Amino acid sequence: LYTDNGFWDTWRAVFPFFALMYPERDSEIMQGLVNTYKESGWLPEWASPGHRDVMIGSNSANLIADAYLNGVRGFDVETLYEAMVKNATTSQGRPVDKKGKIVGAVGREGVEYYNRLGYVPYDVGINENAARTLEYATADFSISRLAAALGKTEDAKLYATRAQNYRKLYDTQSGWMRGRNKDGSWSTPFSPYKWGDAFTEGNALHYSWSVMQDVQGLADLMGGREAFVKRLDSIFTTPPIFDDSYYGQTIHEIREMQIVDMGQYAHGNQPIQHMTYLYDWAGAPWKTQYHVRDVMKKLYSPAPDGYPGDEDNGQTSAWYVFSALGFYPVTPAVGQYAIGSPLFQTVKLTMPGGKILTIEAANNGPGNVYIQSASFNGTPHDKPWLTRAALQQGGTLRFVMGPTPNTAWG
Repeated sequence: LYTDNGFWDTWRAVFPFFALMYPERDSEIMQGLVNTYKESGWLPEWASPGHRDVMIGSNSANLIADAYLNGVRGFDVETLYEAMVKNATTSQGRPVDKKGKIVGAVGREGVEYYNRLGYVPYDVGINENAARTLEYATADFSISRLAAALGKTEDAKLYATRAQNYRKLYDTQSGWMRGRNKDGSWSTPFSPYKWGDAFTEGNALHYSWSVMQDVQGLADLMGGREAFVKRLDSIFTTPPIFDDSYYGQTIHEIREMQIVDMGQYAHGNQPIQHMTYLYDWAGAPWKTQYHVRDVMKKLYSPAPDGYPGDEDNGQTSAWYVFSALGFYPVTPAVGQYAIGSPLFQTVKLTMPGGKILTIEAANNGPGNVYIQSASFNGTPHDKPWLTRAALQQGGTLRFVMGPTPNTAWG
């Protein structure tokens, strides 16, 4: 049994790093989840070591599917699939704490509404409902991917459809995700700067990017590539104004957003950490390269205050480790990594099985953050993503860096 880990944080980069570099350890963790399910009847979302009522979502699905789809074996995947489907089917019978209160972070709070309406309503007494909807949709994508891999065709179709539920919360008038009432009307009043309420430790500007499973679909909703890029840019140019009335105080995540002074970009918390990589889907990978290096430069340092917020079970560190290597796992369970901007001139990684992956970045330096060209084992590479299968085979991934964007690359 592995414990003391919050999957709301760590499914994003920590567990993908385990799957890529340490599959044997990841397998042990997965078998630990099997044991937890067999003993308690539910998957943990924040084990410490029992079920803890912290955060939201159904993110155990993401790290389980991501492990299996990336070749991790040696655990009872059928039992974990059963547990994932249970999470996505019922909220009844969940564990209770010492006071007899349901541990709401286990399973999916409001799942019956979600499965019937396609979203968790704003007006039924379930807090942070829009965030739950968006996270459940991502988890459904992961279930769909695992179902397909296990030959469960009908399940795969069902959960692939549910993975599109993010569309139910997109408000075309404001251009942001927002809470929706049971009758289909939008929750009012609406401020995209309001933290909490329909969202979790963030606002609409942060959570509207929580569509890791269908970035292209989100870009289309927002008006296509050009409009999508402008919307991404607006996160950095909009002042760090906020509404903290839901909390009744300025929580530290809000204060950290103000202190780092990068507009509405709140890297000190997890919901938006992948957002800098989304330019790769919109034909503007040089903007990903700029912002990723800017975040590494400004928000990390080898000092007592070297993180821009909570380290959060390794997630804030894992973001840096992946980004420093030059790529990041945006979408779960697909075995692909969005390319950013490598920090070092040379890195050597011993991949599972002993093969060596060398990452070179010629001409790299503080001012040379833009990729001019790339090749993998001598073959030109002009796509802004890499695959797990290729990386684990080892070889040489070579970037040539420069001081100005090469808008033709990627």
